[in-house]
Amino acid sequence: MSSATQSTGSSQEQPPGDTPVDLDVLHDAARRIASNVESVIVGKPEVVRTALVTLLAEGHLLVEDVPGVGKTSLAKALARSIDCSVSRIQFTPDLLPSDITGVNIYNRHSGDFEFRPGPVFANVVVGDEINRASPKTQSALLECMEESQVTIDGTSYPLAAPFMVIATQNPIELEGTYALPEAQRDRFTAKVSIGYPDPGAEQAMIDEHAAADPLATLKAVSDGATVRALVQTVRRIHLAPEVRRYVVDITSATRRLPEVRLGASPRATLHLVRTAKAQAALSGRDYVVPDDVQAVAVPVLAHRLVLTAEGQAARRPAADLVRGLLQRIPVPQGAPAGARGNGTANVGGTANVGGTAERGPQMGSPWQPVGPAQYNTGQV
Repeated sequence: MSSATQSTGSSQEQPPGDTPVDLDVLHDAARRIASNVESVIVGKPEVVRTALVTLLAEGHLLVEDVPGVGKTSLAKALARSIDCSVSRIQFTPDLLPSDITGVNIYNRHSGDFEFRPGPVFANVVVGDEINRASPKTQSALLECMEESQVTIDGTSYPLAAPFMVIATQNPIELEGTYALPEAQRDRFTAKVSIGYPDPGAEQAMIDEHAAADPLATLKAVSDGATVRALVQTVRRIHLAPEVRRYVVDITSATRRLPEVRLGASPRATLHLVRTAKAQAALSGRDYVVPDDVQAVAVPVLAHRLVLTAEGQAARRPAADLVRGLLQRIPVPQGAPAGARGNGTANVGGTANVGGTAERGPQMGSPWQPVGPAQYNTGQV
């Protein structure tokens, strides 16, 4: 019911995984990964960027869209771009929790029980059509996604870092599916919808994909040690107190919306901070600006909001509610001009991972750390 595949090796010289790297090194590594994924997912750079942000924020990604737009291809392309262990789980109604986490098996020769790890023991776990499994089976991922460990018969087994779950689901075909419970959705750092490509991108896809499957020849351009080093760098991105309060203002405002029955959780606040730090790092800055928060707010918060019956009847998407909050909530004083609800992180650096890191003016920004230290040492 599940299969695990090992990605190919990379010839790139990689930095050690325990030491943060320079932002230029981070940008170069992210550019290679993004370019690799975009060779498979044509014409969707913003989707690829969200996937990269989620990876660097130590999060998990939910990809929800109609059939045939490349949901599984995105997950597999990102997984194969990193030279680390990868497994794929095809979720079905008869899948059991032990099929995911593993099981203790009695060894007749030794007279003891031996633990046989399941496919969740991989760096990148691709869960295809996660909403086809029962809630009992879906719950097998709760501990894995939150605590990076698996507990079987009272024994906890840690999962190797980096650990990322990339799950896909189809919102159209609902027969024989089980909606993800709120506890499961809240553990996904971000949700993206790929959407249909524009005509130009679709023509390019025909030229590039008609003769051969690009996934078959995709090579790894990074590895687990590099990803761990990039994560350490993102952890140390500076977050000014004003921006921290701005994040709390946004998440707490979702709980007071009349159309919302269940707003963003405190976990959502932490995920918003971590993704904003990753967004800032990809833009070439060692500090977060309000634009970084706005750029990731919709994919991080929208899927967590549970609408009231009136809100559902109004047919206003949760993403529009989040965008409305970004327009209404005041941006912290001292924010650069233009940092109001535009949804792009373009202050102090470009948002294009696939290009060159073009850093804007940083000296004198109110969001920079004060003092000689480049990064703050705390982790949110």
